[in-house]
Amino acid sequence: MTQVTDHGGGVRSLRVPIPDNPLGHTLVYVVDTDRGPVLIDTGWDDPESWDTLAGGLTECGTSVAEIHGVVVTHHHPDHHGLSGRVREASGAWIAMHAADTAVVRRTREARPEHWFSYMAAKLAAAGAPEEHIAPLRAPRPRALPGLSPALPDRDIVPGELLELPGRRLRAIWTPGHTPGHVCLHLEENHPAQLPGRGRLFSGDHLLPEITPHIGLYEDPDDTTVTDPLGDYLDSLERVGRLAPAEVLPAHQHAFSDAAARVHELLTHHESRLTDLLTLLAEPLTPWRLAERMEWNRPWERIPYGSRTIAVSEAEAHLRRLVKLGRAEAVPGSDPVTYVAV
Repeated sequence: MTQVTDHGGGVRSLRVPIPDNPLGHTLVYVVDTDRGPVLIDTGWDDPESWDTLAGGLTECGTSVAEIHGVVVTHHHPDHHGLSGRVREASGAWIAMHAADTAVVRRTREARPEHWFSYMAAKLAAAGAPEEHIAPLRAPRPRALPGLSPALPDRDIVPGELLELPGRRLRAIWTPGHTPGHVCLHLEENHPAQLPGRGRLFSGDHLLPEITPHIGLYEDPDDTTVTDPLGDYLDSLERVGRLAPAEVLPAHQHAFSDAAARVHELLTHHESRLTDLLTLLAEPLTPWRLAERMEWNRPWERIPYGSRTIAVSEAEAHLRRLVKLGRAEAVPGSDPVTYVAV
């Protein structure tokens, strides 16, 4: 089966696999410019993924060596993983929002043990049981995969057009999934004349059938109390007002009617916040709250790594409720518990 889809108007997508992941693949977009093709995201750093990317570019009539630039929607490895290898093969520039570039820089500079100690302390503070925390304290190799992502050499500046000769691609800052996530608005008539304002490369911000993960922005050296869910909801509304003719997401498939999907997601999160207030009729730690939240499977069937992600998502929702004045931390509780007000 071909891994290439032609979306018209000099835009194609490649289905680059993500190993051992239920998402299956990342949609890497190839955008023709007057100076050669530019990639939007690159996919996971894995031999099969690299071969698929290279083969897909050949099917598009080009090659990795001819890539002019890489625009990264956000720093996660299924999007940014192969960027460095593409740059090595082609000399392409790599562009990313400064907030996510800062995450990449921290990842490259931090010792693995520093990160795992931080995560262990965070989970303990969230009320996680010792059996969940213990693996983070175990000895591990000093070099771990995925801890040396490519350092971008260009900043994506929100609101500005990217330097893509012959194209009009404007950066829209959409924090929430990551602090520096960007969507990219192709301000050109839709090739099939669909009604709306151009096309939107939405990364993980707006997906047709999946609610993206919104957890805490993890920074061991920053004590700022952020509100990722609040950032995400604000960003959703901003994207909804763009009214693009078509959305080209990083997973699943292209779709139209962005405003309807934005409305669904806003409604989902408001409903979830309301459900959490019911659970918080009694004081709960973030871990206990996560155990009681509704997920895509029962808590006892959620694997280890996904439980850590679930607790981060519970904490993001708690922060939103606290900021809205709808929940508060119980004074003197250790680990801290929260209750509805």
